[in-house]
Amino acid sequence: MKAEYLGGLRTTAQHIKSGNDLITDAPLDNNGKGEAFSPTDLLCTSLSCCMMTLMGIYAQRENIDITGMTSEITKIMDENPRKVKEIQIHFQKDSLSATDVQITKLKRAALTCPVSLSLSKSVKQTITFSF
Repeated sequence: MKAEYLGGLRTTAQHIKSGNDLITDAPLDNNGKGEAFSPTDLLCTSLSCCMMTLMGIYAQRENIDITGMTSEITKIMDENPRKVKEIQIHFQKDSLSATDVQITKLKRAALTCPVSLSLSKSVKQTITFSF
């Protein structure tokens, strides 16, 4: 990966192998334009995507279809120091065809994803599931 500061509180980053690019902006509440994901938005989104990926790995192994699973992500900031205080994620998958044991293992996979395990204990993770 590589990144560049573009000015005006905006950055661009590239995933070198794929060539995919992304832009970040500082949020409105921190002197920015809020026209793109902020770095802390990406942190929270990364947690959700990592959790879905780990659930996907387990689901693939168990022949469970989680295609169409969604998440709603809420970021709660602390002011002093300014940092992410809490990440709330609600996962939803209507009509999930899985046993109770499989659902428990899907949830465990999510809660033990690498991003979750890498976050400081000071960042509260409130994770809920509807399936």
